[in-house]
Amino acid sequence: MMEYLFTYGTLQQETVQLETYGRLLHGTVDHLIGYRLSTVEISDIKVIRKSGLKHHPVAIFTGYKSDVVSGKKFQLTQSELAASDGYEVAEYERVKTVLKSGKSCWVYVLRGNLIPCK
Repeated sequence: MMEYLFTYGTLQQETVQLETYGRLLHGTVDHLIGYRLSTVEISDIKVIRKSGLKHHPVAIFTGYKSDVVSGKKFQLTQSELAASDGYEVAEYERVKTVLKSGKSCWVYVLRGNLIPCK
């Protein structure tokens, strides 16, 4: 069974996709309503090496329809979705949501009540 994953940050990078999934993903533009972007500091050396970044974007739920995060949705296998879980660090959690297009998909957002960098 295939799953949809909405991405707005480093999972859009070709190097991250190749190292995480062993292939490049082809997605379509979509929008996450009711969230805004901030950043989170990454301490996992493997993730920093893959992305080349110590600070990653993170979506934070606001509930305001005026807050929108633009990104891409990708279709993944169950094993690729599990690989995504392995890539994302503890500050993120995967939640199910509905995008502006009406498509139901997974997205990684700030876990619980953690405080972002910005």
